[in-house]
Amino acid sequence: MRPDLARQPLYAPLASCLSALSGDAAPPGCAALNRLAAERGIRSGGDAALRFVVPGGSGLAYEERCYWLGEVETRPGVWHDGFNALTWLAYPKTKAALNRRHHLALAGRMAEGGSGRGPLRDALTQFDECGAAVVCSRLDLWEAIRCHHWQEVFWTRRAETMNCLQVFVFGHASFDMLRSPHLGLCAKALLLHVAEDWHGLSPAMQLEDVDSRLALRFAGDFSARSRDFQPLPLLGIPGATPDNACPDYYRDSRQFRPLRLVRE
Repeated sequence: MRPDLARQPLYAPLASCLSALSGDAAPPGCAALNRLAAERGIRSGGDAALRFVVPGGSGLAYEERCYWLGEVETRPGVWHDGFNALTWLAYPKTKAALNRRHHLALAGRMAEGGSGRGPLRDALTQFDECGAAVVCSRLDLWEAIRCHHWQEVFWTRRAETMNCLQVFVFGHASFDMLRSPHLGLCAKALLLHVAEDWHGLSPAMQLEDVDSRLALRFAGDFSARSRDFQPLPLLGIPGATPDNACPDYYRDSRQFRPLRLVRE
């Protein structure tokens, strides 16, 4: 695994994938990615064997090409696309569920004579790009996050948060931005409520369970809008940066904004 990525704990979901690939500074190529995808038996939302391919050579739109052919367009040398591929390897069930929902939503809008992406596909894309799962056994901590009580969650109750709450970054754009994080880097999060003993599972078991839970969330009657996700300042998570080891860090309102009520 690349040393610069290994030092960032928010890359933990990708650790096993990165360890199986070359440790150089370039994004992984399609050949290496396809080897891992084949070994893991990854399938698209349409149950096609997944392959990473260079763009072009198909008249299908991105999600439809993935759904029907299992082909994920991946630009060589581009970390944004490389992280998308790595997310497929780390969260195969969730990525397939998102791909399936895109296909079904697109088919539904076409059947109704509609145009454009629609709010459901916008929400799916936002989570795909910037999503994160907050896995928590204490609902009061999640409620504090929803209320933007950042100082309370990340500092006053820091030990409790570290014991009872874990963040699993999912969005490939977020992974890309974490290479050189900017002030105010924010994920779009949803809650996965678990029992207290869940946090004692091995990292591999935790990741597999998160993948299964997220896939179920996006299956069925999922109908969220983009604004239904919870903003989560990634650099506020304990350990995400050495800077957040003091209380003053959480007083910066450029990152830790108070809750702003939005009228329906």
